[in-house]
Amino acid sequence: MRFVRHRLIWTLLFLLVSMCIVMLVAGQLALQKAMLDESASVQRQLTLYAQTLSQRIDRYRTLPEVLALDEQLKTALGHRLSAVEVDQLNRKLEQANGASRASTLTLLDLHGKALAASNWRGKQSNVGEDYSFRPYVQQALAMGSGRFYGIGMTTGQPGYFLSQAIRDDQGAILGLVAIKIELQELEREWRQSPDIVMATDDHGVVFLTSNEAWRYRLLRPLAAHEVSEMEATRQFADENLQPMQYKLDNEAADGGRLVRFSEPPLAAPVLWQSLNLPDTQWQLHLLHNTQNASTHSRWAALAAGCLWLAVALLVLYIRQRQRLAALRQRSRQELETVLHQHAQELRTAQDGIVQAAKQADTGLSRSLQHLPQGVVVIDAQLHLVAWNSRYVELFRYPPELMRVGQPIETLIRHNARRGLLGKADVEEAIERRLEHLRSGKAHLHESAKDDGTVLEIRGTPLPDGGFVTSYADITSYKNAARELRNLADTLEKRVEERTRDLAQAKREAERANRYKTRFVAAAVHDLLQPLNAARMFSSLLRSHLHDESSRRVADSIDGALAAQDGILNSLLDISRMESGQLAVHRRDFALGPLLQVMQHNFGIIAESRGLELTAIDSRYTIHSDEALLRRILQNLLSNAIRYTPQGRVLIGCRRQGDSLRIEVHDQGPGIPKGLQREIFEEFRRLNEGHDQDRGAGLGLAIVDRLGKLLGHEIGLRSELGKGSVFWVVVPLGHEAVPTPEAADPPAQADPAREDSMQGATAWYIDDDAPSCQATSALLQRWGCQVQHAGGPQAALDLAAAGNAPQMLLLDVRMGEFYGPDLYPQLCQRWGQEPLVILVTAEHNIALRRQAAEKGWGFLLKPVRPAALRALISQMLLRREKD
Repeated sequence: MRFVRHRLIWTLLFLLVSMCIVMLVAGQLALQKAMLDESASVQRQLTLYAQTLSQRIDRYRTLPEVLALDEQLKTALGHRLSAVEVDQLNRKLEQANGASRASTLTLLDLHGKALAASNWRGKQSNVGEDYSFRPYVQQALAMGSGRFYGIGMTTGQPGYFLSQAIRDDQGAILGLVAIKIELQELEREWRQSPDIVMATDDHGVVFLTSNEAWRYRLLRPLAAHEVSEMEATRQFADENLQPMQYKLDNEAADGGRLVRFSEPPLAAPVLWQSLNLPDTQWQLHLLHNTQNASTHSRWAALAAGCLWLAVALLVLYIRQRQRLAALRQRSRQELETVLHQHAQELRTAQDGIVQAAKQADTGLSRSLQHLPQGVVVIDAQLHLVAWNSRYVELFRYPPELMRVGQPIETLIRHNARRGLLGKADVEEAIERRLEHLRSGKAHLHESAKDDGTVLEIRGTPLPDGGFVTSYADITSYKNAARELRNLADTLEKRVEERTRDLAQAKREAERANRYKTRFVAAAVHDLLQPLNAARMFSSLLRSHLHDESSRRVADSIDGALAAQDGILNSLLDISRMESGQLAVHRRDFALGPLLQVMQHNFGIIAESRGLELTAIDSRYTIHSDEALLRRILQNLLSNAIRYTPQGRVLIGCRRQGDSLRIEVHDQGPGIPKGLQREIFEEFRRLNEGHDQDRGAGLGLAIVDRLGKLLGHEIGLRSELGKGSVFWVVVPLGHEAVPTPEAADPPAQADPAREDSMQGATAWYIDDDAPSCQATSALLQRWGCQVQHAGGPQAALDLAAAGNAPQMLLLDVRMGEFYGPDLYPQLCQRWGQEPLVILVTAEHNIALRRQAAEKGWGFLLKPVRPAALRALISQMLLRREKD
């Protein structure tokens, strides 16, 4: 028992230690992967911020150069100015400043004195001030142009100064014109990001930041000559420059650093990325919160630990069953051996008894004395002939009773008086035994005495008449058999207990897995909310941009959001498959229309990347789930287009007996033999492919799981340098399904449909404020009048008879409110039923079916603006026709 207890403790200790090691390794790997991804994302954000800053400065760069060519300014610098001339110059600079929306324009002479300025009307006018000590003045007078960032000595406001020398016709410098650009608007844009953005100069001083606590902080201690230079130029006036205090935890290969800040204090470590700005000695920095990466690593560790625990418990369960089965087999074999030996001994003893009885003399026979059994011999008249001492000892007969010729009935009655024949009718029991002896038939039975002794009674008739009966003491054998039975019962109970324990452990593992699945689904649902608002804002942003470079940036943002949307939907699909919530609806349907849809949907994407997509038409009928099969083909085509740099992608089918093999061919780089199974695992992807569209490595994992769910074989064939072929094998249908006619080409934009939204009234109800703000702005840009965009309680308070909208956009899960239940309450207050579109992040088939039955629109977050606009226009037109 002590050994068993120690063994159990060591087993549990091994499970816990190994689970901790697995969780630690999985968590570290997930953290490294998440940190690399976030570092790359932060680097892209820094690039966008740098482009925005450069564009803001370039916007004003040419203004000093243009003003330096102005003849009026040249003339003014050639002589002493009168008050009238100064007033004219001030108004000219004021007008120029108003046109460019710069902060301040200043005209300075050769001595650095300000002759005129655009802020001449204010109390803090630059006119008459001496700026000769400023570097941008000295640089312009020495080299023709200058630049400098510092705090204004007159206004006290920081800004970026650009200067340009003014020359006469012979090239001699007469003075300079300077522009001061205030970048506070840029900082306000930075504050919309949850990250900390800041810019530093060549001395490592933070002069631009999204967080005031970081302004005028030092990245490093200043040298003595740097302090003297800043004091001479009064770059930062009287600001106290405090150094940052931080500790470097880790450094990534791409330059990212994991840092803990103690001054200014930050609660958690941040990812620090830096970028050198071209044409300046500035650096742009971004401090990114790593909480998401830490959360991701913790959940990855938890999932790995649950998986390891489930596998370990399964192995222990199998090993326990094997040990118990071996133990039961060994016990059965030992019991069979004992029984066999005992039966052999009894047969041998009985043969000896019969032989001894034949040779026995009368009375207490010497020939029967050596036998271990009690033996008695009677003649045909049922009188005693011979016996041995063991027989007398077993039944404790008195000496006067044991004599030759004594009727056996006398001995039986003696035993009856002592209660050895049981509690039944004594005469009947005696007569039954005598009748048995008279019949001369062999018999064998067992009898238990009051003292616990168990006798095996075996009777054998003699050839010349008479009977020999042996009485063997089998008490020890019975006790051994009873102990073996008890042992077997104990083993069975232990098996049942271990089975219950393992079943309980399995249920707990399954419960943990279900909890993890529900968490993933809930997390994806919550992440889709801000992503929906982001896609709305992205669509709105593009309409406000007019130059091509800015539109490309907006398109890149929209593409990144679409990729994130795909990753979250893939995670949600995996979560639904793991939890068994993905229903399968198999039926017979024609394959041709599905292939046409694939060609239409992916043909545009392929064409935008210079590829040719070909779909071979098919008239076969197949048996599968059309929606899930479409998802498989979409992922295969998406991968083929993603990894094909140039050439052609083809989708078609081949008959294979009673099945059909749908194939997707590409001309990509090919897949090595060693990776052809790994690519079907989660987060596995090749390094080749479009840099901006490489996916998250979930597409083929979903294909593999959907194939197993549907019972369809998934396979591939690939050759390096030539391309790959992916296929899915589906069974042929058993009944003819009419093939629909080919779909007409997409119709041109209908002006009536576009005009249907002009002036239409709409409400948008959602508990996510950014989504309300973005959707409201988008609807207003399309010509709709948005009367309400807010939460459900505010909508109930506002709803009244006569203010019902034409269109209601309604979220489903809003805290304690449920969208489909909220709609009847609103209709009751309005007194009518407007059109309604459910906008939700829930991939719920039952909810979609409910919306279809009630004639409601249904869109999944994040909503594509084009899909939303098309659905609203379609529903409004349908209502007008009705």
